[in-house]
Amino acid sequence: MTRGTLDSESITYTPGRLTLSTRQPFDVLAIGRCGVDIYPLQIGVGLADVTTFGKFLGGSAANVAVAAARLGNGAALISGVGDDPFGTFVRGELANLGVDNRYVTTHGEYPTPVTFCEIFPPDNFPLYFYRRPSAPDLQIRADEIDADAVRSARLYWSTVTGLSEEPSRSAHFAAWEARERKPFTILDLDYRPMFWESPSAATEQVQRALQHVTVAVGNREECEIAVGEHNPHKAADALLDLGVELAIVKQGPRGVLGKTRHSHVMVAPNEVDVVNGLGAGDAFGGSLCHGLLRGWPLEKTLRYANAAGAIVASRLECSTAMPTAAEVAQLAEQTAAEAVNV
Repeated sequence: MTRGTLDSESITYTPGRLTLSTRQPFDVLAIGRCGVDIYPLQIGVGLADVTTFGKFLGGSAANVAVAAARLGNGAALISGVGDDPFGTFVRGELANLGVDNRYVTTHGEYPTPVTFCEIFPPDNFPLYFYRRPSAPDLQIRADEIDADAVRSARLYWSTVTGLSEEPSRSAHFAAWEARERKPFTILDLDYRPMFWESPSAATEQVQRALQHVTVAVGNREECEIAVGEHNPHKAADALLDLGVELAIVKQGPRGVLGKTRHSHVMVAPNEVDVVNGLGAGDAFGGSLCHGLLRGWPLEKTLRYANAAGAIVASRLECSTAMPTAAEVAQLAEQTAAEAVNV
């Protein structure tokens, strides 16, 4: 049986009703943004002058679910789309990329969000979000949450963006209440200022959320919003003081810090020719899920996650660029061997 799907052994028949008797828990259950990425097929050209584009599945939570599925995990997404052709595309593409879409609901009021970007390697990738006045993925209600699925998932992934508006905010906290801080309850500190009325509003909600999760992951700027610390070690300590068991601080070209109450590791970055840095963090997240679920040592987990992010940074798109386990292992081990031989 494939995780996240039904077979004959998981269905009980009662007169007039078909119900689940047992269900294989999802390896990874994510909640948050999904939509359509419209990326220029011309690199180094501003949107005003771009003439050709590609259409891809996008959204941070969707990308993390795809990345985890590509590595062999049973993944599902809780989200929403509009009642429009782009919504049909998103639901279909999730399924095509191995993500269970049963919890991606269709909302008639708001269209499926679209995101444009500009590509100026190696480090300038402006994003333009079309999500106003709101987006379907922010219309998830608490009564739509499958508490049993959240509770039983081996790993549950949320992002800070889902806290920016109601009813999504209440749905997130309802899910965490059901989850009861089980291991691998992860919060991606994915802070996008355009989704918030102020940085202080984001800080307030993030600090509430951190009481419900066991792992927090973000870059230095996101950590500063979360805990007021930009220094990686101080930020990690502040996250641990708020109750998480593992704090991960991404530092771009300086690598990644992973810290628990008893130990820490620093992992160097991978050298690649960057094409599009967008999506690298989501590939990192999907690989992080993979390593945690397999019980790898923290150093190996972060080294492989770094490699996954680097691979996606070397490609144009996000979701369909997510690497396989073999690709991640090859780059991660190659980088480790080169470091030993220096």
